[in-house]
Amino acid sequence: IKSWCLVFILLTSTTLAAQETGWEANSDIIEASEENRPDFIWRESEVPEYELPDLLKARDGSTVSSPEEWSSRRCEILELFRTHMFGNRPAAPDRLSFHLVEKEDEALENRASMRRISVTSTVEDRDHQFELILFLPAEAKKPVPVFLLMNNRDSRNTDPHRGEISEFWPVEEVIRRGYGIAAIQNNELAPDDTDHYHEGVIRLFEGSAAEEERPPDAWGALAAWGWGASRVMDYFETNPDVDESRIALLGHSRGGKASLWAGAEDERFALVISNQSGAGGAALSRRRYGETVEAVNRFEHWFNDHFNAFNDREDELPFDQHMLISLLAPRPVYIGSADADLWADPRGEFLSLVHASGAYELWNYLPVDPEQMPALNTSVNFGHRGYHVRSGSHDLNMTDWHHYMDFADALWLRIGK
Repeated sequence: IKSWCLVFILLTSTTLAAQETGWEANSDIIEASEENRPDFIWRESEVPEYELPDLLKARDGSTVSSPEEWSSRRCEILELFRTHMFGNRPAAPDRLSFHLVEKEDEALENRASMRRISVTSTVEDRDHQFELILFLPAEAKKPVPVFLLMNNRDSRNTDPHRGEISEFWPVEEVIRRGYGIAAIQNNELAPDDTDHYHEGVIRLFEGSAAEEERPPDAWGALAAWGWGASRVMDYFETNPDVDESRIALLGHSRGGKASLWAGAEDERFALVISNQSGAGGAALSRRRYGETVEAVNRFEHWFNDHFNAFNDREDELPFDQHMLISLLAPRPVYIGSADADLWADPRGEFLSLVHASGAYELWNYLPVDPEQMPALNTSVNFGHRGYHVRSGSHDLNMTDWHHYMDFADALWLRIGK
């Protein structure tokens, strides 16, 4: 597998070398951004100088040089993010059960089966339910890989009856490509609201204390959404029609921030995809380009209270987002950006992938050169690391999905999809 990856990287590098230039921010979009949000950085010339923490330098001062040593360093980085950003999420509940709410064996004109499953968690005398929607190809002869979307938008985007069809969750096309596709509603796990976010699984674990003053490292909504994704992973392990070893976790925007953290916390996810996740997700915080730490912390319920200490003090962070991506190594990760979404900082998202290379090099994957940012509408596979910046604005659309499925094809066709 390693030799195959090296060949693929070399071919990709050759393609990049043949391109005249990589992506550059559109001047008209820069000017519009400056007019709409004049207090933020929109030009590369205004990005301050910064020095990133060394992800391979352990707490005791030693330098990590092997996968075995990375295991310990990875635990250190995880604890940094838990303490200073995402909070400490609980393990599985005391009891967990799955109940079939609805099934349709001849969905999509007999091309798929559809299941709605209620996931019930119990802690002490408290219960919580959320719903999973799952479509699987009808003609599959063996367990299939599945794309799981953490839906941060209106549930109409994931309508299981296809009364409303959205590119945000293109069931028909994903099934045609031979994959399963699933979705959960983030709001059912933690309402995306500062006043009510604790009313889901946070209350399940904390009871009435969830409504009182909580510790500064307590988990917030993003960690709660990821906790729900892990419970879906528990369900996939019980479903013989699902290949639990090939689950791709996908999130857009704030859902992309959550998907990266969920993938860091739960190594069972075989592929993690961040779609335009920006600050607190894939973009480097120290660049201060577009969305900043202070801007993202205006959503007070997303992260823990400790993260507020770094508003306008990004250089004091004990980590940066390249270290979040490094927590996925050596598993595959894909980061998607959009040309008109400068708020999410496409270059900063790409540079996080670049600077996570140190972890992937421990498994003999080649480093990503910061000068290798691909041209607009070009998807690149660097060996277990994918990236594209497409035309258009802040959204998850069919173009993104095709890039993600192409990447999965390259990973999984070798062992049969």
